[in-house]
Amino acid sequence: MPPETTALINDPMAVFAFLAMLVALIFWISEVERFKKTFELIPPVMYVYFLPMFATTVGITPQSSPTYDWMIQYLLLFALLLLMISIDLRSVAKLGPLALFMVVAGTVGVVIGGPISLLIFKDFLPNDAWTGFAALSGSWIGGTANMVAIAESVNTPESQFGPIIVVDTVVGYSWAGILLLFAAHQAKFDKRTGANTAVIEETNQLLADMDRDRHPTTLRDAAVMIGMGMGGAVGAYQLAQTDLFPTLGNPTIISKTTWAVLIIVTAGLALSFTRLRDFEKVGASGLGYTALYLLLAGIGAQADLRAVLQAPMYLAAGAVWIAIHVAVLLLAARVVRAPLFFVATGSMANIGGAATAPVVAGIYHPAMAPVGLLMAVAGYVLGIYGALICAWLLGIVGS
Repeated sequence: MPPETTALINDPMAVFAFLAMLVALIFWISEVERFKKTFELIPPVMYVYFLPMFATTVGITPQSSPTYDWMIQYLLLFALLLLMISIDLRSVAKLGPLALFMVVAGTVGVVIGGPISLLIFKDFLPNDAWTGFAALSGSWIGGTANMVAIAESVNTPESQFGPIIVVDTVVGYSWAGILLLFAAHQAKFDKRTGANTAVIEETNQLLADMDRDRHPTTLRDAAVMIGMGMGGAVGAYQLAQTDLFPTLGNPTIISKTTWAVLIIVTAGLALSFTRLRDFEKVGASGLGYTALYLLLAGIGAQADLRAVLQAPMYLAAGAVWIAIHVAVLLLAARVVRAPLFFVATGSMANIGGAATAPVVAGIYHPAMAPVGLLMAVAGYVLGIYGALICAWLLGIVGS
């Protein structure tokens, strides 16, 4: 890895501009027709993380910079606030007990699967591997935002991020592909297990009147969202530094960063019950994800490309982890007679999040894509809290 002084770009603002342009280029190319299939196989998150890592490896950007510190400190909180405000908890409540039960079952499967998998593979992994597993639990209970939040909470080193991103993509997307194949056999599964398929139509009817209208973003909208997001981020960060919020755990699980994340997530969920949630109609979550991907690029720029060489053993651990998650879901489905549709969407609501769950739901039942989306939102709400429990258990096993 080249020393910082040999990097082609060192000025903090220039580093930020380079990363922003790189992220913009990735997402622009991802929508070009000839490249769409490529990005379906290898999602943008991989490029957003690994291309900045490659740029640092070849000496374009430095491995350390004030830019990265600022991005990690504030962009995560900015993104989380806008994403939480965008959540429609009232619509999630309409899902009904069966759908919510299966989402929670999927979360439980992730929470207990991680520590068991780490216990099996602990001797073949680095001593700090538990911090990488903790970050992965965040991704598998809610998505990329939770992955970054948990990683910052347990101080996951850059060396752990490379293998975890690979596992998240390879294992997660492979499992999504398997679920899509199972869609053709759902009638056999439901008949064999005596599943109550009537609940699918009942759930769909409850969601028929969901409001999904969108409007162009105005100057006022953009100014308010940016001001609210940055003000909330700085306020949460400063509040978490006070003596009111001590660090907890050995190893540390609830750090000052964790408190800042919990403050912003809880405040955002509370604000989602106000008129501020209307900002989702003008792109609040899109702006939040933009900040999140910029942050991920900054994390990638600090990582060592050689860390990816550890991925095979992590992939095996990830496969065992997913297997435990699936076992818990199948047991839960047997208890409540849930159709395969709810097994698949309950799993993807956790493992895949809002990007994948609606796709899987739509393959099983074309009219049910909104159900998959709302189940993913329910998983996202559980994410930061469930992943902290998983991180605590992983810390016990890892230490």
